[in-house]
Amino acid sequence: MLPVHAREQWRSASAASVWLRPDDWYHPAVDAVLEALLAGADPVPAAGRLGEVRSECGVGIGESIDDLACLYRSLRLEGPSLDVVRALCDGWAAAQDAVPVNAQCVDPETGLPTVEYLRVRLAETYGVAARRGERAGDRHALLVVDVAVGMRDPWARIARSAVVGQALVQSYGDGQPMASLGEGVFLLLVERDAELGTRATALRDRLTSHARRLGVETLVRQPPRVWVESLPPTHARLVELLSHLAR
Repeated sequence: MLPVHAREQWRSASAASVWLRPDDWYHPAVDAVLEALLAGADPVPAAGRLGEVRSECGVGIGESIDDLACLYRSLRLEGPSLDVVRALCDGWAAAQDAVPVNAQCVDPETGLPTVEYLRVRLAETYGVAARRGERAGDRHALLVVDVAVGMRDPWARIARSAVVGQALVQSYGDGQPMASLGEGVFLLLVERDAELGTRATALRDRLTSHARRLGVETLVRQPPRVWVESLPPTHARLVELLSHLAR
């Protein structure tokens, strides 16, 4: 019989740190993962089912991975292993594939705004600068993050996207114009100020430590590449730059 206290330890750890809506945390799928770990059985099949359930309930992949990590910490276990993370991501992605595609402003893999939304914000930045009689690059710049390691497995891309998306939000907060360009490249529209370089360095360190904490450091370039890119003088040149950065 599943020890109730073990489930509640997991729930409490998750609710206190990563879970956004405590009331929707429980599903019978969590018991299956917990039972497998407590019995010393293979948790991979149960992790795949948990990923499906989380996706179907609208939980982002980043939140799902963090929740799984909370389980292992609550049981004082090392992990989760890459095989378990992979199963969770595969299940999550399979459920996403079954959902009709709708226009939205948030990318479910990263939890970040979509690149289309970022393009709108960039166009607005150029428009505001023009009305002020300035260049867009006078007050703003692009912060480019490249964590690519040449992998092709969909689950690995999903896990990497989630880890980087979380680190970006933790570093810059909700509402910051940023998005994934694909293939491990992420882009932020940032203000030019005295803290720009310091924050870029802190972001690189956060990316490294966050990936290590979740056990997916092999999916992220070590160290991540983070650099400041000046905004081109015209919006047309910006479009060319984005195409180049997206490879």
